Amino acid sequence: QVQLVESGGGVVQPGGSLRLSCAASGLTFRNYGVGWFRQAPGKEREFVAAINWGGSSTDYDDSVKDRFTITRDNAQNTVSLQMTSLKPEDTADYLCAARRWAWGRRPAAYDYWGQGTQVTVSS
Repeated sequence: QVQLVESGGGVVQPGGSLRLSCAASGLTFRNYGVGWFRQAPGKEREFVAAINWGGSSTDYDDSVKDRFTITRDNAQNTVSLQMTSLKPEDTADYLCAARRWAWGRRPAAYDYWGQGTQVTVSS
C-alpha cells in the first residue's frame, strides 16, 4: 500500500533551520506531485509548498517564500523541505501529500497523506 512517512521535525529556536523529509513507498513516485502542508492546533490545514512530479516546478505560500525550499529525489523516492529563518508562527504539524500527475495548493487535490512531523519554534 502507499505510504508517506515524514521525518526531521523537532524543536528549534527562532532563526534556526530544519530539514524535513517525506519518504514514499508503494507508488511510482516519479509520477506524483507532492505538497507540504501544515496544521497548528485549532487552525485549518494550510499550504506550505509543492513540487511537480519531475521537480521542474515549485510553488510556495507567501509566508514561507525565500525561507523554505522544496526539492525531490526521484531515485530515492523522497521530497525534502529545507526550512530556514524559522519563526514561532511556523510552529505546526507538517504533513506531506501526493497525487498522481497533479500538484497544487488545495489539500483536497491530494490522494495520499503522511502522518506528520511536529515542528516547534520557540526560545
